[in-house]
Amino acid sequence: MSFDWREYLELARELAGLRGSGYSQEAADRSAVSRAYYAAFCWARNYAEAKLGFKPQKGPDDHKRLREHLKRQRHQMLASHLNKLRGWRNECDYDDQVPQLRQRVSVSIEVADKIIQGCR
Repeated sequence: MSFDWREYLELARELAGLRGSGYSQEAADRSAVSRAYYAAFCWARNYAEAKLGFKPQKGPDDHKRLREHLKRQRHQMLASHLNKLRGWRNECDYDDQVPQLRQRVSVSIEVADKIIQGCR
């Protein structure tokens, strides 16, 4: 049985509401944004492969290739949402400061949910 990528979105929701003893709320928030992106990306990738003829190469270029493929298949909104989510994920994974992080978490979860809902 394959992994259900929606579990990452559930983890993102949980991380957004929890703070453990060994990490800060900021660490949880950054991870929530990242997990929301990967939930949406992998779900959309599998959808595009099964329904839209996308051929993943199993490498880092698949992120951009998927968005381009979705655009060509007239799923511009899905591509746009993935692009935004990827940018937010990059900020959380690489930048020392992320402005309005708490707001970014909730919006990331909403956008990831829209992507998953749009891939049906």
